[in-house]
Amino acid sequence: MSQTLNDPIGQAILDFARTGQNKDILVKSDVCDDDVLSSAYLFRTYDEMSLLEQMAIDLAEGKVLDVGAGAGPHSFELKRRGKDVQAIDISPGAVSVLRDRGLAARQLNFFDLKDERYDTILFLMNGIGIGGTLEIMRQTLLHAKTLLSKNGKILCDSTDIRYLYEDEDGSYWIDLNAEYYGEVNFLLEYENHSSDWFDWLYIDFETLRELAEECGFTSQHLYEENDQYLVELCVNE
Repeated sequence: MSQTLNDPIGQAILDFARTGQNKDILVKSDVCDDDVLSSAYLFRTYDEMSLLEQMAIDLAEGKVLDVGAGAGPHSFELKRRGKDVQAIDISPGAVSVLRDRGLAARQLNFFDLKDERYDTILFLMNGIGIGGTLEIMRQTLLHAKTLLSKNGKILCDSTDIRYLYEDEDGSYWIDLNAEYYGEVNFLLEYENHSSDWFDWLYIDFETLRELAEECGFTSQHLYEENDQYLVELCVNE
């Protein structure tokens, strides 16, 4: 019997970097049908990115922290433009590839990052939801605040997934006032690698704006398409 390992994203990144063979990562969740994520997508170029991602990269300034960098598409584009960029990810496989490709990268949990300052912190691909709940989202913002330089900013995107619960008549089949509907459980599988179930948060803009204000940020809604939006968060003076 083959051993089950627990770095599916990292192994997919390693395999694609070594062979160029595009394989799918299976994405399971408790709110919708199974989906797949292609390993090639993790290596997309700037021209292959969405307009939202391109806008975020164009707005990144100064010293940049790319949180949950994955295969590093955003970091590599920023490096190509001459930016001072630091990539972090918890996946050993991903970080190995980032380093092999010449990027400054560390295998590190965001909450373990201390005593550093950045002008821009990127949380792309719904990365701001790493904590999985609204309460940990608050902790995420407060910790990010300690890592920002004066006049620094966060660029993040998220998705309002309310549409998953909408009936044809426009009504919703969940209680939107109960447990927040954007708190989702995921599991990833790739070949003989499987993650544990983990929490992720998809947050609507108004809820994010309120949380950010509580944490001392002002929010600017920059762009939206298909329920996904890009936001700039700046520390209040």
